[in-house]
Amino acid sequence: MKWITRQNANVDRIACPWLIKRFVDQDAEFLYVPANEVMAVAAREGATPYDVKNVELGHVDGRCSFESIMVKHGLTDPGLELLARIVHGADVAADIGIVPEAAGLKAIARGFALVHGDADHEKIRLETPMYDALYAWCRKQAERG
Repeated sequence: MKWITRQNANVDRIACPWLIKRFVDQDAEFLYVPANEVMAVAAREGATPYDVKNVELGHVDGRCSFESIMVKHGLTDPGLELLARIVHGADVAADIGIVPEAAGLKAIARGFALVHGDADHEKIRLETPMYDALYAWCRKQAERG
């Protein structure tokens, strides 16, 4: 399945591919295009848009796109729910204080964006191990209650 969003990805648009590959569609292909082309390319390619305005898998009802994907696909793992709060806080400026780890993720994700610019697939490749590690930590935290 193809998934599409805006190019020059940061926090949510890199965390979502991690989530999708790990829990929704291991063979997912991700397309990054200019914001004004997302919907046209989505229609042409049969791709599912995420983290763009007015789509189901975007910022809806106070959720970030990562959380919207979790809701759509019924993902309720407690470790994943903690990770979602971290991603939400890192992505939504007004909610940066939701959990302390959000500020750290925001700094790291912005750093990757500064270093790698619009090389979005490279950011996914490099940040995936970080999300794997953060998820492992979140699972351990959730076990402790």
